[in-house]
Amino acid sequence: MTSLVKKDLKNLSLLQMGEYLESLGLPAGRARHIMAWLMRPGSRHLRDMTQLNGQMRRRLAEQACISSLRPDRVEVSKDGTRKYAFRLSDGAVIESVLIPEGERHTLCLSSQVGCAMACAFCLTGRLGLRRNLLPAEMVNQVLAVMEDMVAGGMKRPTHRQLINNLVFMGMGEPLANYENLITALTILMADQGLGYSRRRVTVSTCGLVPRIIDLGRRLPINLAISLHAVTDELRSRLMPVNKTYGLDALLAACRRYPLPKRGVILFEYILMKDVNDSPDQARLLAARLDGIPCRINLLPYNECEELPYRRSTEAAIVAFQEVLRAAGFTTLIRQSRGHDISAACGQLAATSHEHSHMSDQK
Repeated sequence: MTSLVKKDLKNLSLLQMGEYLESLGLPAGRARHIMAWLMRPGSRHLRDMTQLNGQMRRRLAEQACISSLRPDRVEVSKDGTRKYAFRLSDGAVIESVLIPEGERHTLCLSSQVGCAMACAFCLTGRLGLRRNLLPAEMVNQVLAVMEDMVAGGMKRPTHRQLINNLVFMGMGEPLANYENLITALTILMADQGLGYSRRRVTVSTCGLVPRIIDLGRRLPINLAISLHAVTDELRSRLMPVNKTYGLDALLAACRRYPLPKRGVILFEYILMKDVNDSPDQARLLAARLDGIPCRINLLPYNECEELPYRRSTEAAIVAFQEVLRAAGFTTLIRQSRGHDISAACGQLAATSHEHSHMSDQK
């Protein structure tokens, strides 16, 4: 006789929650109350859901459960960035990064354990893909960080105001975990829960073209493209996904992506010395992006011993920026945050690998 596998309520959107309640013979209208309670940091036990009567709580407790995350380790950078390592129920470790900017905070979320994209300059890709995250595992990163902020004395009128922006730029390729991502976004953006607006949520992709189109049709939130090269030959060498979806197809998808008035697509471009940082490449980048409403973030490469690439010189970075600005593009040089705790872009896998290795040794 097999034991009952309880349904995690945090994996359900509002619509799915209503359908699930009906399947249990409970009123679907209570889904709104349950969703609002689940998205309150610190909500962990169905018995505490006093919005429901005792009979409904008991019925739910028989069939359902509520998952949560607590940080296995928190590291704090000298620049104030906080990196959270979360150990999942199967022992896998993911990381989230909280980036302060004055009184505002941006949370960088993971969507997979590891990554299958194998970008040559990224440590995460060296781990390979272990598995996709469930919607609850993405949502719980947000709630766990909020709990930590409150425990640290942070006060805001509402929990939603603790974290201003969510960016899916952590471990994994978000669009490779598309359906779970959409469910997680739907939960996080629900008015009955945390109520993040579309302009407060960004999804970054290395270029899964069909899913870019799908995302634009289904939930057109802020889109960030990890570009990093302007010729197919170089980009395919740095980013294997380009062998399947080349630059022409990727940029065509960007041109079709629905944008709000004055909306832009963010292009991220990591600058590596003598690889992709010449003025000629900047001019070609400007030509390729012509006609796409966009902003360009130039990211000096975060060096690591395991990989051969090196950071571009300051002179090369500024020269690259000047070419793009002269062509009329809003172009910012973004200094990575949390480099000293391996929380910067492309570094998250290092600690995760250590944690996984530690787990394997137990």
